[in-house]
Amino acid sequence: MPAPKNAMEVFQLLDKSNCRDCGEKTCLAFAGAVFQGHRKISECPKLSPDVIERFSGDPTDLNTLEENREAFMEMMKQQISHIDLSSAAGRTGGRSENGRLTLKILGKDFSVDGQGNLYSDIHINPWVAAPFFDYVINGKGVDPTGQWVSFRELKNGKDRYPLFQKRCEEAMQQVADSYTDLFDDLVHLFSGRQVERQFESDISVVLHPLPKVPIMICYWRPDEGLGSSLNIFFDKSTDQNLDIGSVFSLGAGLTQMFQKLALRHGFAEIS
Repeated sequence: MPAPKNAMEVFQLLDKSNCRDCGEKTCLAFAGAVFQGHRKISECPKLSPDVIERFSGDPTDLNTLEENREAFMEMMKQQISHIDLSSAAGRTGGRSENGRLTLKILGKDFSVDGQGNLYSDIHINPWVAAPFFDYVINGKGVDPTGQWVSFRELKNGKDRYPLFQKRCEEAMQQVADSYTDLFDDLVHLFSGRQVERQFESDISVVLHPLPKVPIMICYWRPDEGLGSSLNIFFDKSTDQNLDIGSVFSLGAGLTQMFQKLALRHGFAEIS
């Protein structure tokens, strides 16, 4: 059976009660997660079997995910008009001025106005823009705890970890293996901070892709016949500021940025 044709079509199928029985914060978040390929429509406990059967398509290829993400972003832009950007500044760790809410994304200004238009001096990566909207609209503004957990330990992360591992951690590891200056550049170009080595890693760098959503990248170099390894860790509070689909998107967006950075420095494209 065909998948829904757009994000709003998923949303219209739902009862809009925001019951949270599916594990997402709102029906809108669930609809977006379906179109990002992170949830199946059958996971809504209130849909009738005939509706589930009619719309049981499961988009999984990257091109479809990209298209669905754009549709999701358009839906999120509509939601921004209902947000008081001035009051959101304190909750999100940003600042409000001239009708815009501005947050620091990897050390750079990233702004949104009341119509959902985005402004930045850097390229607006859609894989990062979608979590930005989710963070502004749905984030609870919980401060980081300083406790690091893996993707699988976040709410609803366990079942999605294999895909996150493949598209984010393994892909980022390939970049780090060939691009030896990666972590130095993360510190200098993206306002990262090298910290005391965590989990016995060789390198640990903390980035702030959103003000209250820090991530830590730990890298283990090849040693005595063993291959390298890379893991991404999140603050324990992350799933209170982003849904799991947005956390995945954030990891994928960072991975794409690092791949492009490696290409600009003359390294071959990494599959």
